[in-house]
Amino acid sequence: MKYLVILGFLLLVLQVISGGCGTEETQEPEKTGFRDTLFQGLAQDWCGILYSWFVPIVSFTQDSGHETHWVLQEQINSLLPFYEYYIADMEEGSEPASFREILLAEAEESGFQEETPAYIDGEDAQGQSLEELLRAENEAAMQMRQGNAQPFLPHTQQAQIDLELLSSYEELVKEFYTIDANTMAGSDQLDVERLLARDMSLSPESDGPQILIYHTHSQEAFADSVPGDQSTSIVGVGDRLAEILRDEYGYNVLHHTAQYDTVRDDAYAESLPALEQLLAENPSIEVVIDLHRDSVAEETRLVTDLDGRPTARFMFFNGLSRTRKTGNIAYLYNENQDANLSFSFQLQLKAAEYYPGLTRKIYLKGYRYNMHLRPRSLLIELGAQNNTVEEAMNACDPLAHILDMVLSGQ
Repeated sequence: MKYLVILGFLLLVLQVISGGCGTEETQEPEKTGFRDTLFQGLAQDWCGILYSWFVPIVSFTQDSGHETHWVLQEQINSLLPFYEYYIADMEEGSEPASFREILLAEAEESGFQEETPAYIDGEDAQGQSLEELLRAENEAAMQMRQGNAQPFLPHTQQAQIDLELLSSYEELVKEFYTIDANTMAGSDQLDVERLLARDMSLSPESDGPQILIYHTHSQEAFADSVPGDQSTSIVGVGDRLAEILRDEYGYNVLHHTAQYDTVRDDAYAESLPALEQLLAENPSIEVVIDLHRDSVAEETRLVTDLDGRPTARFMFFNGLSRTRKTGNIAYLYNENQDANLSFSFQLQLKAAEYYPGLTRKIYLKGYRYNMHLRPRSLLIELGAQNNTVEEAMNACDPLAHILDMVLSGQ
């Protein structure tokens, strides 16, 4: 009997909400809250369903002698799944739950977890910016690749270079040099005996820094560098090279990371006073390395497989303070030019013997590029803009080994 009362009550409530079954006009102002959310929009349809379902069922059960209440309970549960929840909620004296709250409560009982949107206004659920996520993903990928990478093992000698053949100026240039069209270099400078005669080794012990690494163009980046993250730019590669030279070979290395290329064309002029001051403060420095990243055509890939490790190819670079148009440039005089040329050649020779194909030919260009500061001054173009950070970092291992072989007098 109580279910007949409930049925009658529901029909009455629906009629009040909807203005009577079968009519589209409302008798009250628009409502908000649970009744409006859950019932008002469905009242019209439910009236018809209740009449068509429950009235015939009541008649059938009464005529056939069946108990009415369990049949009615089944129909109420199937058509009104939130009825019992709502009544219990109201009996506790709380405010009616919203339709969304009821849905979530039902879902929780079934073990469903609501998904949080991945990004909201440029941030993820933990409040990280997209740039922070990119940096984290890049670091995780780097760690994973490094974890899977083959450990670097310094090569033993792989090839024997015929120095007799290189006694010919033409053969020496063909095998070891690319001379820019705006400058020139003669046999008086590019002579294999002269280039090898100079001792480039360092004293084994020093009370201060022995090697300075810096970057005239510190903002040079790689294909997957993270914008604003210096550790994934050429500066990060400099950190890696300095670390290997310190930890693996025992050199005292100073890595200078100041920026001088906010105006790129002024970078060499901007960096010179700071470098002169650094060298004055650290007279023990004997090697000065200006580490760059080259720019090449997009279809050119400066990468090789070195013992299962994708490794960026690199190039040693010298300035000659001479152009074809003007001849020697007096105001860019480099008293250490011959020593600079010996240093790059001896490094290139070791690279050819121990890591064939890893280095590009030594590039000779017309200006000075601040290479006059020390006899062992070196400009390196490591990889290019379309190399990955991983490829550039991997190149630091063989580069450090090549440097050590020359600087230790091997």
